[in-house]
Amino acid sequence: MVEVKLVVANPYSNAKTEKVKVKPDESLKLDGEMKANRALPVAKVPQGLAERLGLKDSVVTLRFNLEGKKIKLHLRTLVDASLEDNVVRVPADLLMEKVGELEAEAEAFQAKAWQLVLDEAKARTFIGLKIGDKVDASIIGLKGELVITGGSDSSGFPMRPDIHGGVKVKVLLSGPPGFKPRKKGERRRKTVRGNTITPDIVQINVKWIREQKQ
Repeated sequence: MVEVKLVVANPYSNAKTEKVKVKPDESLKLDGEMKANRALPVAKVPQGLAERLGLKDSVVTLRFNLEGKKIKLHLRTLVDASLEDNVVRVPADLLMEKVGELEAEAEAFQAKAWQLVLDEAKARTFIGLKIGDKVDASIIGLKGELVITGGSDSSGFPMRPDIHGGVKVKVLLSGPPGFKPRKKGERRRKTVRGNTITPDIVQINVKWIREQKQ
């Protein structure tokens, strides 16, 4: 089975950002799954920051600006009430590999979207599912559900919700996905995929829906 990329959109993200100090934490380690981008590494965030940015049981993006070069890290959050309010702790080897320093300043905000690579077992759980179907978000270490919103095959042909099955067909389109008209009323015949995930799909797009609090 070919490698499958999972693109996760977070509808809860907002424009709030805060400047933080990023420091290493020896208790946080990068395992093989994280190094292969099959799982998100973990960041410890202080209680106050988590509340202000909505980071509890969520994903934080740390954006570094190093000599004009911007680097983004996406990490699953673990709230630690013992941390100073403006300090985020991450695995030391991640800091050295991506940033080149053991301490750095960054902007922190709730991640808008991130990508993971699915191993074969996880990828197979999506086979046969359709756009609109749901998968337990624990498959990527989060609480809630993942709603399938689309995908594409190795040639870049997108899935469409209005075409049933796992077929690849040429159809006349007046709008996305698969065709973006440049003028009003324009239509084109384009190749697209149906709404069902098959082994030919190499990218799956999902929207994360948080677990509802009782």
